Amino acid sequence: MASTTGKRIPTAARDKEVRMLRLPRITVEVPVLGVGTRPADYEQLAAYADGLRRPQGLHMTLLHIGILEDFAADIAEWTKGATDPAAAVARTADWLRGLPVLEGFSGTAERLILLGGGRVSGLEVDVPQAVRDFQVSLVQALHELLDDLLVDNPDDFILSSRALGYRYPRWRPHVAVGKPKPQGHPREDGPGERRSRERSGSWEIRPLTVEFGPSQIRNLQLLPGPGDSRP
Repeated sequence: MASTTGKRIPTAARDKEVRMLRLPRITVEVPVLGVGTRPADYEQLAAYADGLRRPQGLHMTLLHIGILEDFAADIAEWTKGATDPAAAVARTADWLRGLPVLEGFSGTAERLILLGGGRVSGLEVDVPQAVRDFQVSLVQALHELLDDLLVDNPDDFILSSRALGYRYPRWRPHVAVGKPKPQGHPREDGPGERRSRERSGSWEIRPLTVEFGPSQIRNLQLLPGPGDSRP
């Protein structure tokens, strides 16, 4: 591939350009409808994290699939070519569209934790048992999908797939809200604020109710159509 100036585009840059044209990350998630009872309840988290994310974009991930083409490539590699990547993309897209929907619910957050190797701050959320059961059912459904796609030892595949990106075998309900403060210690806030204590990379905060909407597929509209099999 040549540029308009006649110079050849470096392979790494070309791969990055191609990657940007592919589907974005796919996740099963629940959107956050509200944190606390007033906007200031969320804004007070700036005492603990920098660059607070927009409240309208907050969510809790129930199942991370990643970039669909990467997921399909991992499957093709794992099955040594027995499963065609294009077929894996189409089958996975159909599977995602057929997943059940979790109704909205409320949770409680009393702690801010470090995520992503310490690069992200998030609210650790206590959720109803029904939500945990639903998340388990999603993983079980993923196992069934992998069986259909001829993946043996699905547990090993899930933990090793670069696309799925699982760092831990157990789900930890959380909502990412920003970046940790450089000094690593939150400052004290106004009256009524519980004294924060650093404990293994986590800080206690005043309890907050977190309202969630029904589960949804992020970027669902960008999935290939039902039954499609792309070359």
